[in-house]
Amino acid sequence: MLYRRFGRTELQMPVFSCGGMRYQFKWQDVSQSQVPVDNQANLEATIKRSFELGINHIETARGYGSSEMQLGQILPMLPRAELIVQTKIGPTANPKDFARDFDKSLKYLNLNYVDLLSIHGINNSETFNQSVRSGGCLDVARKLQAQGKVKFIGFSTHGACDTIIQAIETNYFDYVNLHWYYINQNNWRAIEAATRHDMGVFIISPSDKGGKLYSPPPKLEQLCAPLSPMVFNDLFCLSHPQLHTLSLGAARPSDFDEHLKVLDLLDFSDEILPPILERFEQEAIKALGEEWAKTWHLNLPTYEQTPGNINIPTILWLRNLAVAYDMVDYAKMRYNLLGNGGHWFPGAKADKLENLDLRSCLVKSPHAEKIPNVLAEAHNMLSGESVQRLSRK
Repeated sequence: MLYRRFGRTELQMPVFSCGGMRYQFKWQDVSQSQVPVDNQANLEATIKRSFELGINHIETARGYGSSEMQLGQILPMLPRAELIVQTKIGPTANPKDFARDFDKSLKYLNLNYVDLLSIHGINNSETFNQSVRSGGCLDVARKLQAQGKVKFIGFSTHGACDTIIQAIETNYFDYVNLHWYYINQNNWRAIEAATRHDMGVFIISPSDKGGKLYSPPPKLEQLCAPLSPMVFNDLFCLSHPQLHTLSLGAARPSDFDEHLKVLDLLDFSDEILPPILERFEQEAIKALGEEWAKTWHLNLPTYEQTPGNINIPTILWLRNLAVAYDMVDYAKMRYNLLGNGGHWFPGAKADKLENLDLRSCLVKSPHAEKIPNVLAEAHNMLSGESVQRLSRK
């Protein structure tokens, strides 16, 4: 395993982390007696395999149902000083609820402390204020830190880049969990801000949210050759030293195997990546047209600025992925989360275009006249049954 300094925490972080939202039994709290023996055995085998590989960062959340409780059966059996354990607690309007949720997490994990505590979901102004206001959730986390129950405090986010930067610039946090990978590089300014503040940078779900890369379309496999899409994306991310660890949502011990291939490639990323990146760019130009491929994203309104709260940037992005790279299943999955993901995936689908006038919000876009038709095309291509976030299932 390779390790990177996790910002000012000074922790030596493995470049892969073992995420805890794929192997648990339920998305709700259950008693240990309700967990099937084979499910618990698989989880414990996955954690043991992770630890054997040197992936000693185990990451979970209060919102991951039975994950913490099931981890609490295995973590105390491992050398505590060699583990980096992280959990995440969602911000609440009443900070006493945040404290109560943390106490539940620590009890379930069967530990005396966690190395990393994230405020889970600083995604908008409301969750930002709940977190950092005087007497808010961050103050609770600091009290837990003073009591020795938490070593370092960070935050996780699915929010807009400006919201992430706002939280980073407070300089209150030691690290950040955010999204950034080849198909979605919108948060690079936030990563630069985190680097200036010497924060640890943890990349959320590069294989799932980064494109469902465990089941890629043939076209994506061809573009990434000779690498698999998963190894390409890992290499792309880790070729940037500002990134410290990628979360692997392992569901079974063998799920680490494909990712491990990148370890021997990192020293050669400057040779391996350019021809693959060039293929991606040329394929986008071929499928979308050069002007659109290079400028579609310019001066788009946010969903808050758009009639009907249509999330125009996200919809156009997903449509581009489907058209250019045949990533239709991924695009459909993400598109049908719109309107069902709360502040984790905000904005609306393009299903009510005929009742809306988008001209004023698109006035600065070089593609103002084209975009309404493209949105309609995207809806026809991607619409389907509404999708709920995993934690709501």
